[in-house]
Amino acid sequence: MTRFLAHFLIVLAGWTVTIKYAFPLAYALAQGAPATSHVMWDFWWVVHLWLAWALVRWPPYTAALALGVAVVEIAIVAVKLTLFLAAPVWTIWTANWFINKLFVLLCFALMLTHLLRHRRRYFGRAGSLRNGLGLRSG
Repeated sequence: MTRFLAHFLIVLAGWTVTIKYAFPLAYALAQGAPATSHVMWDFWWVVHLWLAWALVRWPPYTAALALGVAVVEIAIVAVKLTLFLAAPVWTIWTANWFINKLFVLLCFALMLTHLLRHRRRYFGRAGSLRNGLGLRSG
C-alpha cells in the first residue's frame, strides 16, 4: 500500500503542476495575457514529492511525516471545499481545481486510514507517535 500511495503522490504532484502552472501558463500565452495571470500558486506538490520519496526510501521520520501531512491536507482541503461549495463559481479553472482537491482528499484519506489501521507497524509496539519518531521514553 505504501508503494501505491507513493505512486499516487507522484501522479498527484504531476497533475497539480500541470493544472496549476503549465495549463494556465500556456493559456495565458495563447491569449496574449501576462504569463502568470492564471497560475494558481501552490507548492504542496513539493511536499507530495518529498513524501512519495520518503514512502519509498522510508527514513525514520516517514510515519510521522505521512501522518502529519495527511491530517493537515485533509483539514485544509475540507475547509477549501466547504468554502467553495457554499457559493461555487464553475469555470475551467475552478473545475480543474475542484477535481484536483477531490483526488488530494482521496489520497490522504487513504493514507490516514492505512496509517491508523497499521499503526503498530508504523509507530512501534505501543502504536504511539512517540515511537514512530524514534524518541525514547524515560
